[in-house]
Amino acid sequence: MKQWHLIIDIEKCEDCNNCFMACKDEHVDNDWPGYSLPQPRHGQRWINILRKERGQYPLIDVAYRPTPCMHCDNAPCIEAAQGAISKRLDGIVLIDPQKAKGQKDLVKTCPYGAIWWNEDLEVPQKCTFCAHLMDQGWKQPRCVQACPTGALRVEHIEDVEMDNLVQAEKLESLHPEYKTSPKLYYKNMYRYTKCFIAGSVAVEDKGIVDCAEGSTVKLFRGKDKIAEGVTDNFGDFKLDGLAENSGSYKLEITLLNYHKTTFEIELKASINTGTIVLSKTL
Repeated sequence: MKQWHLIIDIEKCEDCNNCFMACKDEHVDNDWPGYSLPQPRHGQRWINILRKERGQYPLIDVAYRPTPCMHCDNAPCIEAAQGAISKRLDGIVLIDPQKAKGQKDLVKTCPYGAIWWNEDLEVPQKCTFCAHLMDQGWKQPRCVQACPTGALRVEHIEDVEMDNLVQAEKLESLHPEYKTSPKLYYKNMYRYTKCFIAGSVAVEDKGIVDCAEGSTVKLFRGKDKIAEGVTDNFGDFKLDGLAENSGSYKLEITLLNYHKTTFEIELKASINTGTIVLSKTL
């Protein structure tokens, strides 16, 4: 049967926090019987936006990863809750606010850190996928509705269709090693989990230094070419999607009428090589 899935495109998220504020607007001071007790005004982030900065000035980027409940098929919280947490047929995982009352230990059962403790009401809480609204016929939860860039979207489809979408859009789940089978997928996850080699290429001719637009930049590991790019009109290049702490690489830069330049890089985290100046051939 069809189930709800949430897809988050990290490349489109700008950390505007509209999703976070929409969640607060829907749940703070609002009691939705059978779904959730009111969310505290402060302290809980049912959609927690984490940040990752890569590189060094001036070639840096920042990625934002909204992180709500994953609504897992194999949710550790369900196994530990002894009936206080359940998964609906439509894929939404809900905490029963009455049955879960006093069970603070359930907060620790989520490997993604998506369950929060309400000290005043003595109940664990998390994203409900706005189930109270979806059951009224809404097509998307408040966080998705509020996203101005389209970074969040939902799909109400069967698992086979979702599997095809995962392949077509190269979607990834967070921490697949947990084996929780989440209903949430990320697009462009490399912006958060991988690193890059970036730099600028310039040319020097008769004492004049200028940006080297159109230079070919190749990255090798041993004899294998790992990546290739071309510098833009500022002479900048960026080779992305590399594993952190992945060891030694060779960078090769070529431009017509200029000497080829190669050098070794030991990659630990995203790195800015600085400006590489090519000299003109005779």
